[in-house]
Amino acid sequence: MIITRSPLRISLGGGGTDLPSYYKKHSGFLIAAAIDKYVYITVHQTFQKDLILKYSKLEHAESVDQIQHPIIREAMRLTGVGCNGEPHVELTSMADIPSGTGLGSSGSFTTALLKALHAHRKNLIHPQQLAEQACHIEIDRLGEPIGKQDQYIAAYGGLTCFQFLPNGHVEAAPLKVDSETLYNLEDNLLLFFTGYSRSASSILKDQDSKSKQADKDMIDNLHFVKELGYQSQAALETGDLHKFGELMNVHWEHKKKRSGGMSNPDIDGWYTLAMANGAAGGKVIGAGGGGFLMFYADDKTKLRHALTQAGLREVRFRFDFEGTKIVIQ
Repeated sequence: MIITRSPLRISLGGGGTDLPSYYKKHSGFLIAAAIDKYVYITVHQTFQKDLILKYSKLEHAESVDQIQHPIIREAMRLTGVGCNGEPHVELTSMADIPSGTGLGSSGSFTTALLKALHAHRKNLIHPQQLAEQACHIEIDRLGEPIGKQDQYIAAYGGLTCFQFLPNGHVEAAPLKVDSETLYNLEDNLLLFFTGYSRSASSILKDQDSKSKQADKDMIDNLHFVKELGYQSQAALETGDLHKFGELMNVHWEHKKKRSGGMSNPDIDGWYTLAMANGAAGGKVIGAGGGGFLMFYADDKTKLRHALTQAGLREVRFRFDFEGTKIVIQ
């Protein structure tokens, strides 16, 4: 049996500039951090006549072409597992956090799946190639209006800066933070689940469409957010964490302008409560509309108490520096 795991992620600056509709003309930049919440994939060969797939549903398929789950189908086609008369397999997926909550679960699922299928075929694969294949499946083959950060940060792990170039190439480099800054950032970033889940694709469609139409307000917004990403990098690398928190607040105010579905009265209320109770800044993680609220706290005890009293559930985390990996082979 092969077991792989792939980390979920939080965005630290520049989110939204990783969509092809933007970076193909203007280049994109963002900082992302992998966290110790994971998607797991198990694969093992069976003597069954069917392919057995266990995720939120249970599938039995006689061939890869009959698989209903689009990412699993395309990943098996790409790697050749279960194709051309190969023995069939049983594949299972599990996750620490539900999908649709803004932590990049789809990208983590795809990278973990590809890593497991390549291991089944005895193939070695570099994180860059793993991320590229995951993006190819989700963006090119399946036509999802999403960006590339989820697949890349899942593959690489760590706190990583990504440049998205017009030719489609992605450059990855570690965020250069000292140990004290890293530990303080980890201690003072707080995640709270809003209770809402949503489809990132449905929210990102509006941004993607407007970017393709060269809508001036959208492009200017993304230009500004990219600049905030560079400012966030400078603040983190110089250890100015309060400044980083303030930049998160500015980012959130501009992010809300990209789509009417980005926030709602509940999220606005919780955000206001947090800012009055120890938060330097925060934002909804991911495309918006639900999922997780993340705050940088000047007073984490006060902030934690206020939001848990308001009914939100905190999810504590640490950073992950391993990326997508094989746990058992």
